[in-house]
Order: sequence, then structure tokens, then C-alpha cells
Amino acid sequence: MKKRAKKVLEEEETLCCCEYVNRHGDRSHVGACCCDCEDLDDACDRFLKREPQKPESLSQVAAVFSDRFRVPWLWGGARKVDLTIIPPLILLPVLLRLAALHFLLGMVVLTALPGLVLWYYYFTHRKKGQTLFFLSLALFSLSYMYYLFITEVFPTGDVGTVQLTLISVGVVLTLVALVHTKREPGIVRLNHEAVHSTVTYYSPLPDRDPTVNGGRQDVMTNRTGSSEQTGDELKESNRRNWCPACKVVRPPRAGHCRICGVCVLRLDHHCVWINSCVGQANHRSFLLTLILFLLTSLYGISLVLQSVCPQQHLFTALLYCPGVYNQYSTALCFTCAWYSSIVTGGLLHLLVVQVINISYNVTEREARVALRDKTARSAYWGLIVDTGTYSRGFRDNWAEFMTMGEKLSAPSPVPTDFV
Repeated sequence: MKKRAKKVLEEEETLCCCEYVNRHGDRSHVGACCCDCEDLDDACDRFLKREPQKPESLSQVAAVFSDRFRVPWLWGGARKVDLTIIPPLILLPVLLRLAALHFLLGMVVLTALPGLVLWYYYFTHRKKGQTLFFLSLALFSLSYMYYLFITEVFPTGDVGTVQLTLISVGVVLTLVALVHTKREPGIVRLNHEAVHSTVTYYSPLPDRDPTVNGGRQDVMTNRTGSSEQTGDELKESNRRNWCPACKVVRPPRAGHCRICGVCVLRLDHHCVWINSCVGQANHRSFLLTLILFLLTSLYGISLVLQSVCPQQHLFTALLYCPGVYNQYSTALCFTCAWYSSIVTGGLLHLLVVQVINISYNVTEREARVALRDKTARSAYWGLIVDTGTYSRGFRDNWAEFMTMGEKLSAPSPVPTDFV
């Protein structure tokens, strides 16, 4: 009887594809998304009565709406959909098709669209919150440009099968590199095996501990092999590298990302376009993703301009293409070529900064801190930043970058006495 009762209980707790557990911990159904809207009713009632809204009214309505916006999932339970992925799916095709109606509308839209994206970037960056808006915009831009290339450019006959194959291979390789970049940036994890107490008193690290200083032993030893680094110096080093949020001692060059809420080995920056940090484990794949995207985008733009502006030189077709607005299809392709050029220009600047930083063996985070503290040498309006700390020459810096993914350190070292 007990086994049967337990089995019935497990079956009742299993969620259907249209059921989910709401933010209050209660079992709910996607069909009841418009039921029990006390917060919305109260806000509407106060608005109609011209009464002031409660300070938490709008946030509660937004929380209820985001919690109930779900899609059925065949593998059990309705999955929540992040609302920030929806605006690019609607705004991008609408604005691009609107810009294709007239060149003046194209100028307005192609000027306002980057400004809107930059405004949203600074808005979300100030709040230090995660958003899927930029990742959705990047993926949908890539897929939508590829869709228009197949449906609008390829049928004209100006692009052959070989060119279409190259574009398709470039898109696939870019997506594969992006997936690999999203896997793991190199999170610093606590070494639970070395922790022997629940309080903040820990034994000093042994001299042979391989996790000290990222696996390198930089301390001086005497003839007997004993370390000359005092306990006070080790304690002070651990205190500086201690992360109170993650409760770990960060290895050298590691940093805490306030958006992801984790410490990352050799943290470069948090990239909003992939909604993840760029660190020691995925920095190479991130650079590869940029290169593949730029090569595919530049090649695609050149093919589109050759198709819609065959009589113009490739480098002047974007600025002068007579008769391109006579047909809506050619105008749409021309507008998409301009949009792709704007995106490509922004990512090309990012790639140049990355290549320069790697050549000087400095991360973007270290460069930003050094410029703020005025401890680095900068040139070309801050494009080149040399801290002089880790640089070992152009060749050795690139050799270290190409092999750093294979030297991922294990868990974080254990802090010595802080008290």
C-alpha cells in the first residue's frame, strides 16, 4: 500500500507539458494565464479612479506577466520565455522593410536603429542585469540576412551555387563557434576538499600546492627549498584576491562579473552579444567567432552589392547606387547590406581591440582598470593599452593565448587566516 501511495504521489507531482510551478510555488496551467490578476486589477482600478499607484504595483504586474508567459514543453512542464528576445524578432524586419520604401526613410531608420541599440545597452549595463536582447538580435540578424539572401538575391541568378555554399558554410561555422563559446568561460570554483572548517579559519597553503598563483611558483626559495614568503604576505595576498560574493580566492588575472555573478579565470569582459563572460576557457573560440562572422558578412555584403549594383564599383556601391529604389526587392537587399555593414563595422572594431590586447597580453578588464588608475601606457586614443605586467613579447604573448585554454586551473585555492 505504501509503495502504491508513493507511486500515485509521484504521478501527481509530474507536470504536464502545459503545466508549471508559478512564482508562489503553486501548480498552474498556461490556459489560466488571464486568471487571478489581482495586481493588474488593482493597478487598473487606481488608474481609473485617478489614485496614485503603489510603489510596487508595476513591478508586481511585470513579475506576474513574465512568470505566466510560457510555452508548452513536450518533455514536461511549460517553459518560461524571456521577454527580451521578442523585440528583435518584431522590430528588425519591420524597420528594415520600412527603410526599403524610400532612401530618406532608410537614412532615418539606419541612424535610429544603432542609437536605439546603444541606448538599451547603456540602460542594461547600468543596471548590471542579464538580458537576451542582444543575443536574440545577433542570432536573428544572422538568420534573417541569410533568409533574404536565399529568397531575394539567389533567385536573380547573379549568385551561383558555389557562392551560396560558401555563405551557408560560413553561417554554420559561425553558429558552431558561438555554441562552443557559450559553453564555459572558465569559472573559479571552490576547492571543497581542502576546506576543513565551516568558519573562516584555514590552515596555510603548503609550498607544493599547485593551485597557488594559477599553478606557478613565483616565490623565492633557499638552498633547503623552504619558502621565504612570510605568512603575513600570503595572508595579505589572499585578502586582496578574496571574493566575498563567490567565497573563493581568485587566482591572478581572475575577476568577478557582476552580471553573471561568478568569478572567471583571466576575465576579459562580459559580452552582451553572447550573454556570457569571455574568459580563459572561451576566449579563443570567441575570437574565432568574430573572425568567422566578419568573413561571412563581408563576403555576403559584396555579393549583394554586385547583384543590386552591378555597374558600380564595390567600394562605392554603398554610397552611390542609382535606381536601386525602383524595385522594392533590390531596395530591401540594399538596405540589408547597409545594416550588415553597420554591424560589421562595430564588430570589426571589437576584433581590432581584441587583437591588440592579445598582442600586449592584457585583458580588456585590466586595460580599463589601468587606464582608470593611470598605471598604463596608452596610445591612439586608448586603442593600444600596455600595462607592462604580463607582456613577454608579441610572439610569446600569442603563444600563451593559443595555449591558455589547456592550462585551466582546478578549483580555487583555499584562503589562509583572514583573522
